[in-house]
Amino acid sequence: MRRVPPEMFRFTTGEMADLNGAVLEAFGVAGEHLETALGLDGVRERLRAVGWVSDLEDEELHETLKRLVKWELLDVVHNHAQNYRTAEEYERRNLHYSLTRRGEAALAGVRHALEVLASTGALQTAVLEAIADRLDELTVLSGEPSAADRRIFSTLRELEGHLEGLVENTKAFNGQLQRLLRAEGVDLDVFREVKAATVAYLQEFLVNLDRRGETVAAAVARVEEGGIAVLRERALRGAELPPAPGEDPAAGWLESRRARWAGLRAWFLPDDGARPRIEQLHDIARRAIVSLLQVLERINESRRRPSSAVQDFRELARWFAAAPDEEDLHRLWSAAFGLGPARHAHLAHPDPELIPSSHSWSEAPPVQVSALLRTSGRTERFTRTATVRDVAAIRAARAERARAERAELARAWQALETDGPVRLSSFSTLDPAAFDRLLDLLGRALAARPDAGGRRRATTGDGRVEVALSPPPDGRTGVLHTVQGTMAGPDYVIHVTALGGAIAFPAVRAATGQEAAG
Repeated sequence: MRRVPPEMFRFTTGEMADLNGAVLEAFGVAGEHLETALGLDGVRERLRAVGWVSDLEDEELHETLKRLVKWELLDVVHNHAQNYRTAEEYERRNLHYSLTRRGEAALAGVRHALEVLASTGALQTAVLEAIADRLDELTVLSGEPSAADRRIFSTLRELEGHLEGLVENTKAFNGQLQRLLRAEGVDLDVFREVKAATVAYLQEFLVNLDRRGETVAAAVARVEEGGIAVLRERALRGAELPPAPGEDPAAGWLESRRARWAGLRAWFLPDDGARPRIEQLHDIARRAIVSLLQVLERINESRRRPSSAVQDFRELARWFAAAPDEEDLHRLWSAAFGLGPARHAHLAHPDPELIPSSHSWSEAPPVQVSALLRTSGRTERFTRTATVRDVAAIRAARAERARAERAELARAWQALETDGPVRLSSFSTLDPAAFDRLLDLLGRALAARPDAGGRRRATTGDGRVEVALSPPPDGRTGVLHTVQGTMAGPDYVIHVTALGGAIAFPAVRAATGQEAAG
């Protein structure tokens, strides 16, 4: 695990953080102008160049430089090449300060952090095309003589720069998108505008992304066919690394190039057959579009909601504040929350006079609570029993109606009874009740299956009357007359008999007499 040296970024905190940062920035600007060491006057001059315009005493600047030296961000040396005429001049010009490696790293870290904070991520297809161009250029340069080593070095560095830009921009864009999705209280119009622009941007980025990825992968394969190890050695010669004390920097430089090339392969042509990272951009884009639409739907849903619980409670609080008296407050409370006193609070002891009013409810004897009150919340109500109706008149009316029906039935069967087979037309004229019974018998007989002789037999629902029906042998048409009209049809041969004998057809007088007796 990599560990940051202690106190490396201590200069960024505390009351003197601005001055500490300005001094380090002054040394950074001086380094860009190839000034590796600064005296006190040089530091003052560079401080003005980086925007420090406040008054600064020599003692305060000395303390700042000493502090940075203590944190190993600056190094101090004595300048013995100058001639000093006075002690004061010696104090001001003797000491020269310069950035240490840790100071350079700390300054670069702060600059990078500020750059990241100010940057916005982007998915740029131009980077893919630049990577493919640099790879093609390396393929061409690999066949040229050693004079092209410097160009190989510069092209390889450009390639690594584009790859680093692709990785950093992708990470920044994804992080920025996630922060947009997590943003609370965002305005709907603004979000719609950002969503539309982002979706259009992603759609444009996804066009021909596969083709660009395949182009880069093919370019990587072509470079490796020429020998990537040889290419790195030539780039190392083109880099012309300066000699350094201790370990040879060439090994670290080559190892760094190998790591970056492995990263390039992971993006476009992975060794282990894994999915290239370039294809993950599709997933990022799809997830981004879906997430944007989901967030937009959530915002729309929250806006369609008529009110929220917070708004409801605020409105209720306003109503409470405007209530004229305490009774209105209680009514408003009951209407809003449906809460009231306990359901058994109204129950009283059977003999309340036995319980002193000074007794607490906890000391009073218990009151019986009914099961109905416990289960349904309703109390029993005891009322007077309803008056029993006198049904004698109803029974007499029903008995009279039954007698009439039985008498009518008796008359109908008496009219339909035949001593033997007769023609249907023999009934001639029938009253409506007898005619209905006859139609019922005909319907039952016609619904039955005929026997070998063509005769159909059927019985009534109570099984007391049987009818036998034969088609007319001469095909004659019979006519029946009732008070309601005339019916004409085949003049069947019909025979109506009582299965129980003559008693199956109750006589009119008998029927009337039985009902009267009942």
